[in-house]
This record gives sequence, structure tokens and C-alpha cells, in this order.
Amino acid sequence: MTTVPAPRPAAGTVETAIRTRRSTIRLTEPAPSPDELLDLLAAAATAPDHGQLRPWRLIAIRGDARAGLGEAAAEAAPTADLAERVAAKHLRAPLMLAIVFQPRKHPTIPRWEQLAATSAMATTLLLLLDTRGWGGVWFGGPYPDAPQVRKHLAIGDGEQLLGYLYVGTPVPGDGPRPRPAADVRSKLTWLDDIAL
Repeated sequence: MTTVPAPRPAAGTVETAIRTRRSTIRLTEPAPSPDELLDLLAAAATAPDHGQLRPWRLIAIRGDARAGLGEAAAEAAPTADLAERVAAKHLRAPLMLAIVFQPRKHPTIPRWEQLAATSAMATTLLLLLDTRGWGGVWFGGPYPDAPQVRKHLAIGDGEQLLGYLYVGTPVPGDGPRPRPAADVRSKLTWLDDIAL
């Protein structure tokens, strides 16, 4: 049986998404449903990943679970005033996705490459959320390595919490912030026969 490849998106669609996506700081209800999130994650899992190791997992945190995580992070704060602010940060979006890096021992795929694959997945997920009208931002989060946070999220000894994607609906009236085009000329070097 011959399978027909899925139609490719129109030229410019992916580039438009990349050029126009912005981190959305102010987020409100609703957030993607569990089914939509699974669909988005299945698409994000196609990001570059040598060996298809998928060296990551996500923890979806919503509702009162956000406050519980905020309390765990607040325990790591050095002062009561800071603890209150830390706890509140976990309530700024209806959905938090903890990005957990799970490096695997592999004879030819080093840890750095697996970390790059995890970052590629998270970036792709942010782009996909944006194209469906959701807002999102990736924050490191307060005290991601604190024992209280690791215990609360059941982060294993060989795992690393890379922060959270905060996800929800952009607050009405908050348009995307303009971003000047980057001057990348100094970031590109050519090695070819002309330069030799």
C-alpha cells in the first residue's frame, strides 16, 4: 500500500510563524485542552532529534497544582517577602509545562546534542502554540534546582528541570511587541574556495 505524504504548508507559512512569534507574558484562561496539548506535543516531537531519543518529558501543571508548586518553590526562597513573590509567579498562566531533560547514555549521541534536541522540541512547541492562537513564554522559573521543587515534581537524579512553558490565552489588547530585525552579518562566516 502506498502512503501519500501530507501536503506541505504553503511557502512562507513557517517563516511567517517564526518571524512573528513573540513571548506572551500576560496570559489568561483558557489553555489548551489535554487532547489538544497531546496533538501539539506529537507535532513538536518531530523537531530535530538525532536517534529519536526524545530525551525529555513534560509535566502539565494546572489549577490548584500551580499553587502547590509555588509553595514548594517558595520554601527555597531566602526571605518571606521573596517567598510570597515566588509563589505568585506560578499563578500567572492557566497552564505550566515543566520541561524535564532526561539525558540518555548513548555511544554516539552526546549529552549536549540531546539537550539541543530538547530545546528544539520546546521551541517548536512554542511556535505551534502561537500558530493556534495560544500565548506562551519559556521562563527558567524560580529555584528550578531547589530540592523542594525537584521533590514536588518528582525530578529524578539524572534529570534536569529546564524551566516552564507558561501557556494560555493572550490578554485581549496585548498585541505582539515589535522586534527589530537582527543584524546577523557578524554571525556568519563563509569558508569556500573564494576565501582560500
